[in-house]
Amino acid sequence: MNRRLFSLVLGSVLLFALSGGTAAPQSRRAVREEAAEHPRIARAIRELNDAIEYMEKAPHDFGGHKASAISASRAAITELKLALAYRARREGK
Repeated sequence: MNRRLFSLVLGSVLLFALSGGTAAPQSRRAVREEAAEHPRIARAIRELNDAIEYMEKAPHDFGGHKASAISASRAAITELKLALAYRARREGK
């Protein structure tokens, strides 16, 4: 399995597991509330998504680092979302 697919699958599995097996509306709301309390993390997620979109559309490979940068950015987004989800659970939201 290639690295990109593995990262996507792992991120999806982690998010599914943390949600208790379902995408509960309350937990999503709690994570959104937590993101509002941590605007720099929320902004980082948006900026990383923008960077991924830019790199995917770019006609060049950034000296061979494009695929790795996209993968690392996706992993960072997953970790930031998990951090917000953790805070939401710890705060009892």
